[in-house]
Amino acid sequence: MTAPSSPRGIDPRGPRFTAGVVAVLFLVVIALALLGYGVAALILSIYNAAVFLWGTVAGVQRHPYALFFKAVIKPRLKPPIELEDPTPPTFAQGVGLFVTVVGIALYFVVGPIALVVAGAAAFVAAFLNSVFAYCLGCQIYLLLARAGILGGKGAAAA
Repeated sequence: MTAPSSPRGIDPRGPRFTAGVVAVLFLVVIALALLGYGVAALILSIYNAAVFLWGTVAGVQRHPYALFFKAVIKPRLKPPIELEDPTPPTFAQGVGLFVTVVGIALYFVVGPIALVVAGAAAFVAAFLNSVFAYCLGCQIYLLLARAGILGGKGAAAA
């Protein structure tokens, strides 16, 4: 975590809000796939992948749900106690993108059950982040950084 005066720090409530939206969307994907609306589940999964791609490429600060949080919700809240480095949550968006794209690809091989499995994995990760502030993708980032596989920036932030 960084000090509130850090210009690169983000309000940690933003990614948690985003994770809450993502969790709900993946619950819908799971329900659609299980109820026999595989094409609708596929379309929503493609939408989720596009939003993950946006967050991965543009960064969590410019993620569509983060922009909504910043414009509508954050002004109604007290300032955060501390800010966090945006690099691990941005990496986590890439992890979400990977899981979602694998589910989409497997949909064409095994059918809607692939979207259920990928959606369940994404839901669990998003739920943990949203409710318990435990970001699985961030933890993966920190493990890879400590192992020297990723830039050392995240290695110090543990």
